[in-house]
Amino acid sequence: MNKLLKEIDEIKKQVDAVRPLKNGELKQLKEYFKIGFTYTSNALEGNSIDETETKIILEDGLTIGGKSLREHFEVIGHAEAFDHINKIANCKSITEKDIKKLHLLFYRHIDEANAGKYRKTRVYITGSEHVPPPPKDLRYYMAEFADSLSKLKEENHPVVFSAIAHRQFVGIHPFVDGNGRVARLLMNLILLQAGHLIAIIPPVLRSRYIRALEKAHVKKDDSDFIELICQCVKQTQLDYIRMLK
Repeated sequence: MNKLLKEIDEIKKQVDAVRPLKNGELKQLKEYFKIGFTYTSNALEGNSIDETETKIILEDGLTIGGKSLREHFEVIGHAEAFDHINKIANCKSITEKDIKKLHLLFYRHIDEANAGKYRKTRVYITGSEHVPPPPKDLRYYMAEFADSLSKLKEENHPVVFSAIAHRQFVGIHPFVDGNGRVARLLMNLILLQAGHLIAIIPPVLRSRYIRALEKAHVKKDDSDFIELICQCVKQTQLDYIRMLK
């Protein structure tokens, strides 16, 4: 793990060396990563809209034949939430209000009544032994989680911090739906605030991603999940450098 983190830090120096980019380059790269992240994050949850179709929806404003209205709203909402984390990337902290805002932006086109609001019913994660807390305890758990972020930040490498925050948040599962996507948005907000590039988890790693989260929740062992996120950050760094060359 330490070797991987050192590699990430070394590649980050190469990334930082080419910054700041020209406005045109920066805009193109942001759009590239927005499309890639929106596609992969939705695909991990079963959305069938592919990367090219995601690009068409976001850049051309067109709809895709044979795809549901909900799938289109998931693309649009996720992209809006991604734009928001870029807007607040210069902030030094993350509040409970920020987390609710991410869910509001992602979910408001799908279910306005529940967007940005904690669930009022119990939820069970399919295929998992982990049972999230009941609705009556969510305010306590989320307040505790938000308060713990500053300490996690102080004690961990930024990439490790982002992975732990992702795992802890999704374990609470505070919203009726969209928790996985908000967890990945939150993770990437943490990375951006630390000056890192985002982590994109491709659908081909879905099984590994789910197994690593399950191990973290049930066996209280974060190691596989942290390693996976580190590898995804490293890959984004390499893609970034490759595109600039």
